[in-house]
Amino acid sequence: MPEARGMWEGLMDFSFRTYATPRMLKFLYSLHLLIGLIAGVAWVVLAFQQAPVQGLLAILGAIVAYFFWILYCRVVLEVLSAIFRMTEAIAPDRGESQRA
Repeated sequence: MPEARGMWEGLMDFSFRTYATPRMLKFLYSLHLLIGLIAGVAWVVLAFQQAPVQGLLAILGAIVAYFFWILYCRVVLEVLSAIFRMTEAIAPDRGESQRA
């Protein structure tokens, strides 16, 4: 629960002294995986409505596409996480200097 409260406080910080994105990475990752899964299932259902062979091909295509979607989302979020870690390493007292 403290993580959720910290995320909410980060979103409501209008002075931008704290980063909200690093706390939201798990949520963003799971949200994007869910969206990809829904899109894949919808694609397969629509393909099965056309013809059974198209549905079977869509299942194979959806599995491959979902794998690449997972890979893409993971890489993008890891790059984002690395950028935020670098900023913390470069200026660890970012919030302290702006308050003074």
